[in-house]
Amino acid sequence: MNQVVASPAKSLSTFLDKYKGQIANALPKHISPDRMVRLTMTAFSQNKALQNCDLHSIFGSVVVAAQLGLEIGVGGQGYLVPYKGKATFVPGWQGLVDLVSRAGRATVWTGAVYAGDDFDWALGDMPYVKHRPQGGGDTWRDITHVYAVGRVNGSQYPVLEVWTMDRVVKHLNKYNKVGGQHYALKDNGQNMEMYARKVVLLQVVKYMPKSIEVQRAMDVANAVDAGKPFTIDGDMVVIDDRADDQGDTGTGSESGEASTTVRAGAEKPVCSPEEFDAKKTEWRGLITSGKKTVQQLLAMIQTRQVLTEEQKLTIDSWAHEND
Repeated sequence: MNQVVASPAKSLSTFLDKYKGQIANALPKHISPDRMVRLTMTAFSQNKALQNCDLHSIFGSVVVAAQLGLEIGVGGQGYLVPYKGKATFVPGWQGLVDLVSRAGRATVWTGAVYAGDDFDWALGDMPYVKHRPQGGGDTWRDITHVYAVGRVNGSQYPVLEVWTMDRVVKHLNKYNKVGGQHYALKDNGQNMEMYARKVVLLQVVKYMPKSIEVQRAMDVANAVDAGKPFTIDGDMVVIDDRADDQGDTGTGSESGEASTTVRAGAEKPVCSPEEFDAKKTEWRGLITSGKKTVQQLLAMIQTRQVLTEEQKLTIDSWAHEND
């Protein structure tokens, strides 16, 4: 008898349905778990590389998106990006704009200037940006500058940041830890404009009044761009700085000053993939032998280390291997 093998889409749908309750617990009230699952399936169906990713990593990325209150693939709020068989949620610049707007204390915007556009700007005591597009270009290589504008409610003058694309590329080269697999460079750089506008926007958002949601999204965006493992622990984003001896997260000035500070809970390091792989046989044995429940094992491990959502889900799956 031929065994029927489920399609990748069917496997993911079944997987997400099984853990829909966990997604619901992470979501804000304005997004339903059914909608988040539908958005995930749409992104999955449109990206062949994503279809080859580990399901646990896709689920973990969905939980991150849910915790940030951003929808996958809607209005550029955020994206599921595949890398070496695993998925990562990458907040987009539109997501940051939306979160700042939701906080209600400031507004921000970002733009891209193409060769031939009318563009003028100045800092000082009367900062301004004047940008009149003239049709745009064909690729990101036609972009000359990116800029971001932020205005605190009631303030007379905006906060501005303007970068040349040469400066953006230098920033990417400095903080990129994954080489040509960086999401900004894949597919002939189709995400470079999104990356450039987000990088410059992050510089402005640092000076805006921030909600917890905005701060978390900034920390996740910086961790992803720097290729560093992270996990969301309550209101805090815990970043594993062991991936970089200098401790930079890609959020500071070009002199190397880092603006992301790992806050409460960061005294426990994130469990690295290598550490998890080295211990998982032992940990799995504790579950399958009945010596510990999933909850007991998670509690034991997390007295010393912070587990990612993907790692937690992997541990949970050991209890259901014979279901």
